[in-house]
Amino acid sequence: MNPFSRSWTALLAAAAGLPDEDFERPSGCRGWLVRDLVCHLVIDAQDVLITLVTPADTEPTADAVTYWNLVDPPTGEDPLDALIPRLAAAYGDPALLRFHLDDVGSAAGRAAGLADPAARVSTQDKVLTVGDYLSAYVLEWTLHHLDLIAHLPSAAEPPADTLAVARTALERIAGAAFPAAFSDADALLIGTGRRAPTAGERTALGDLAGRLPFVLG
Repeated sequence: MNPFSRSWTALLAAAAGLPDEDFERPSGCRGWLVRDLVCHLVIDAQDVLITLVTPADTEPTADAVTYWNLVDPPTGEDPLDALIPRLAAAYGDPALLRFHLDDVGSAAGRAAGLADPAARVSTQDKVLTVGDYLSAYVLEWTLHHLDLIAHLPSAAEPPADTLAVARTALERIAGAAFPAAFSDADALLIGTGRRAPTAGERTALGDLAGRLPFVLG
């Protein structure tokens, strides 16, 4: 399986295995419950489906790294961020949310597997090859997998190989490497501001600590 398929399959499996009560627990996304994050994943899956059927006939303007922009930390004023909790609550029964993610998410996975990696698609005013577009999402899926299990110690972790791919992607986006002593998960969590570094980690980060967090948009 390629990194996109492996990271997405693992994330879908982790979400599918959550008991109902875990949907009311906090996620690693600040201000969002697990149910809100799962609802966001439904929208992400829809975005993948939409992009894969939005062909472009011009040369690529971005790749898997430049697809991402470094942006200011969220302020909570984004209308979509405010919509997600209301939409997630509207599902009521977590089984409905699980079903919708499995339904749309499985379709997105199949579409990605059938797509020509060399084909060009358009999204967010950018043109990318399908291969680069799907590669960019490995970072998204891996971070959200970490978000999903942030307060669920018994939940399955992201695959080790996709954690490594996501770390490399974040380092390329940031233009800097995290200390080799950091695990891939810690590099991702600290690098994106999902966890504050300890005093020792901050020392190891050196000048890089002053640039954190790297918020992707």
